[in-house]
Amino acid sequence: MGVAEGALGLALIGTAAGTLVSLSLAGPLIERFGHRRALLVLVPLIPACYALAAIAPGPLILFLCLFPAGLCMGAIEIVVNLEADRFEHQSGRRIMNRSHAFWSFGFFSAAILGAGLSQLRVSPALHLTLMVAVVLLATTVFLVRFEPAPGRVNAGKDKATPRFARPTLAIVMLVTVTLSAMVLEGAGIDWSAIYMRDVFHSVPFITGLAVAVNVFAQALTRYVTDSYVEEHSPVAVARALLIILGIGDLLVFLAPSAWLALLGFAAIGVGTSAIYPLAMSAAAQRADRAAAVNVASLAQIAVVTFLLAPPLLGHVAERWGIRWSFGVALPLVLLSLAVSNVLRPQRQRVAVV
Repeated sequence: MGVAEGALGLALIGTAAGTLVSLSLAGPLIERFGHRRALLVLVPLIPACYALAAIAPGPLILFLCLFPAGLCMGAIEIVVNLEADRFEHQSGRRIMNRSHAFWSFGFFSAAILGAGLSQLRVSPALHLTLMVAVVLLATTVFLVRFEPAPGRVNAGKDKATPRFARPTLAIVMLVTVTLSAMVLEGAGIDWSAIYMRDVFHSVPFITGLAVAVNVFAQALTRYVTDSYVEEHSPVAVARALLIILGIGDLLVFLAPSAWLALLGFAAIGVGTSAIYPLAMSAAAQRADRAAAVNVASLAQIAVVTFLLAPPLLGHVAERWGIRWSFGVALPLVLLSLAVSNVLRPQRQRVAVV
């Protein structure tokens, strides 16, 4: 498009804006439409939106193509998280973190494929048009016989979660813990390939590899984190991850070579892996309000963070250089470390008769 990073960052918020709208409004529509039909319709629509985005002539059209993709993504997120929660409830087995790990594995596969096709000089428009057919075929094969899990028995008795759940001081502290991880996760996804291109003039495969190593490290860590949390504690695991996150961010900020930068992106993937799920668990365990309200409050603010991060980092890169779009997050990592004690599980209240 020949536009600066700031304009590109503003266009990229289209996906996050659509996701925010969908997370806030799509729940009742999905319940009426049904989980199976929602997945069959919405999953193929996402690559179709991205195929259109690949031929967008300017930032405004790019935003308008990404917005409906975000609407679909938010609705799918509601469906798959509800299905995972219902399976956990029925089976007594924890699968939520592993479910999120497979999102990262999928992103890794997409990044490797995109890097390879880019190296072969296949245009993004052709690449993403082909993906429409691939995803449509995969959706038909894997989801046409999908049977949704039955809902929880008491699901209809719970009070409806408000459209915007007001954050308490405790939720604001939990947001602070996750802030560095959310900003750097977004930076790794949106800006790592551009970083490798601009700083080291890397070939297309290496630029795409920056995204791939980031999300692959994130996926592996998410897959095994539950056992470490059970063995140690949420605070200890979060502090270890935040230290790794800080080291990775510093490596990317100062990297003298492309390979050290790739190592930094892998460390960022490890560091961002479980901070948000740990905060979600801490929010759900709080006794001050209903768990659904605390979880919704944290989730909505997190989406707003993702909404604001791309344009802000784009403006930082445009003014001070792409390295600083990662460098500005270093103080956020220290802030998250300073308040990480808020992840400590609350003691159960004992009723006095």
